[in-house]
Parts: sequence; C-alpha cells; structure tokens
Amino acid sequence: MPGHVFRFFKNDGFGWQCLKCAAAVDVDNEAHPAASRLMREGEAESKTPVFSSRAIARWVDRSKGVLECPICGGRERGISEDEDS
Repeated sequence: MPGHVFRFFKNDGFGWQCLKCAAAVDVDNEAHPAASRLMREGEAESKTPVFSSRAIARWVDRSKGVLECPICGGRERGISEDEDS
C-alpha cells in the first residue's frame, strides 16, 4: 500500500501530528512536566491512557487519505506518493 505525503502533518514514527498544534503542545509540555510517558500510555494503570501529544491526528475516511487534527479541526487530503513523482 503506497503512503501519502502531507504538508501540514508530520509522522515521526508515533503517529501523524498537526505541525501547528504539535508545536504548541510541545511548548506546553515543557512548561508543565508530568509523569513519565510510561505511566500514561500503553498498559498504564488507567484504562483511559492519555497520549503524550494531544495533536495526534486521526483518519477521517476508510481509505486513510484524509487526516484531521483533534485540536484545531484542520483537515488535509494526502497526495499519494505515486502522484507526487
């Protein structure tokens, strides 16, 4: 399955993030350090884990071609890597 290229979202291996909101969340996280990520994600004590970045986007469609930011609501349709070349 070919990937997509996005201008306003990035993927550092932890999920797609809105560039604008991820920068704001990173600044907020540095100002207010919290418990270790280990204690918040995955098999944490809580049944409702909180991800280290609230700016992780979600797919809008089944074909996984459109991303939406949960913070600002920004959407972008990715360009197929095949179309990009």
